[in-house]
Amino acid sequence: MLILDILYYTFILVACFQVCYYLFFFSPFAFQKESNPTPKNIPISVIICAKNEAENLKKFLPLIISQDYPNFEIVLINDASYDGTLEVMESFAEKHPNIKIVNVKNNEAFWANKKYALTLGIKSAKNNHLLFTDADCKPNSRSWISEMTAHFNTEKSIVLGYGGYTKIKNSFLNKIIRFETLFTAIQYLSFARMGLPYMGVGRNLAYTKDAFFAASGFMKHMHIRSGDDDLFINEIATANNTNICVTKNSFTLSNPKTTFKAWVTQKKRHVTTAEHYKVHHKIVLALFYISQLLFWLSGIVLLSFLFKWEVVLVIMALRFICQFIIVSFISKKLDEQDLLPYLPFLEFFLVVFHLTIFISNLISKPKHWK
Repeated sequence: MLILDILYYTFILVACFQVCYYLFFFSPFAFQKESNPTPKNIPISVIICAKNEAENLKKFLPLIISQDYPNFEIVLINDASYDGTLEVMESFAEKHPNIKIVNVKNNEAFWANKKYALTLGIKSAKNNHLLFTDADCKPNSRSWISEMTAHFNTEKSIVLGYGGYTKIKNSFLNKIIRFETLFTAIQYLSFARMGLPYMGVGRNLAYTKDAFFAASGFMKHMHIRSGDDDLFINEIATANNTNICVTKNSFTLSNPKTTFKAWVTQKKRHVTTAEHYKVHHKIVLALFYISQLLFWLSGIVLLSFLFKWEVVLVIMALRFICQFIIVSFISKKLDEQDLLPYLPFLEFFLVVFHLTIFISNLISKPKHWK
């Protein structure tokens, strides 16, 4: 009984912590009305780094080219592809003079390093303001560039956007991928809104060339294969220089992984960067995850033994109601409302999944970005 008593008070403690976390960190972003700054029409360089993305470029590059924006170039980086990516780039460049190609070949010092390829592309960009996306991403509208760059100003040199994934009907894997993406966005956008920016996603991210070179680019973490987006933003972002853009026309959509194995491989690579975040970011994020894990673990054990189950159920219900209200407002902002009915189940799966990924990465870490 002593163990169950300890679990019971642990459950109450972590449930209260979870509610406070949602109210303090996530609710300001959930309930704050989004602003729509006036478009600035500043010169922009859209940068796309592609490795073996010939088919995706054929499909999605026309959506970048057709953006309703008066002054932009497209910098296409061919990162040592072997599938015809360069030929596709060249075919588009022949028809569109605002396309610039940077052809990167592997070398011994930076073998298969996306950051090296991106650095060459950034150096080649003619404009100071840079907007990044991936070859498999499509803008949500023709005003993607306009709405993202509208959030630049004399103080804000970084703009964090939302990069979602295409919805696939009757696919559990698709729901899991999109829920994980949604929850990651809830965290980094909420933190940025509070003045604690800690990451961005390369599918939809903007910053200035000046900010890049002032930080010596990716040099501080060039040896780490991943993290060209989140580690770099973690290094340079502050409350004063970072803005967020979550208007629906500013989103990008990517094709999600279609097999669980491919998604696990991708997430293993992404998770390896978190250990290199600033200490205070790691502490806040770790506390939230640990509280999630303990909430589910202690709650399930207490219910399985019917230990004060009426109180446990009430506390669980209150926590889920608080979570549901806040997540529903944010999911509406990010156009992910269809995930709400599955919220508790998806959260439980994700908590277990992240634990297995953490354990797996202790054994073996991925080496290449693709």
